[in-house]
Amino acid sequence: MTLPAILDLEASGFGRGSYPIEVGFVDAGGGLFCSLIQPEPEWQHWDASAEALHGISRATLLRHGKPPAWVAQQINQRLGGQTVVSDAWGYDYPWLARLFDAADLLPQFKLVDLRSLLSEDEALRWHAVLSQVRAESPHSRHRASSDAQDLRQALQRLRQNVLTQPD
Repeated sequence: MTLPAILDLEASGFGRGSYPIEVGFVDAGGGLFCSLIQPEPEWQHWDASAEALHGISRATLLRHGKPPAWVAQQINQRLGGQTVVSDAWGYDYPWLARLFDAADLLPQFKLVDLRSLLSEDEALRWHAVLSQVRAESPHSRHRASSDAQDLRQALQRLRQNVLTQPD
């Protein structure tokens, strides 16, 4: 079974002025990519509750983040020509657009909503399967690459029609 690339973004918060702070994905072959994103000078919005959720401070981004142009180039290089899946398209698409605008680049891939790939039956079971995968996940943090891995595992399990029963 071939699974699509799955991308996840963490952001400075929600709503107007928010921007991407981390991107992570699992490519179609199962390879991982993750990078913190250095904020542009005009990217000032910061939500303390978002920081509490993902555990990434603005100071960490300024110290360890990569420039938006580098991150966008890496994404294009690794995902170019592919259809890439997001479970939160309504949030991820604008954040990705903001990243690529800052880099003065266009995405060389198509971002689609995960729900568009699911049958009606799969859509009904999605949340239960994802909850189970997250409960079993070795990832202790809410980060972009960990989330992408969990989403991939849930999609794989859903496609294999596997829902394990608790002991």
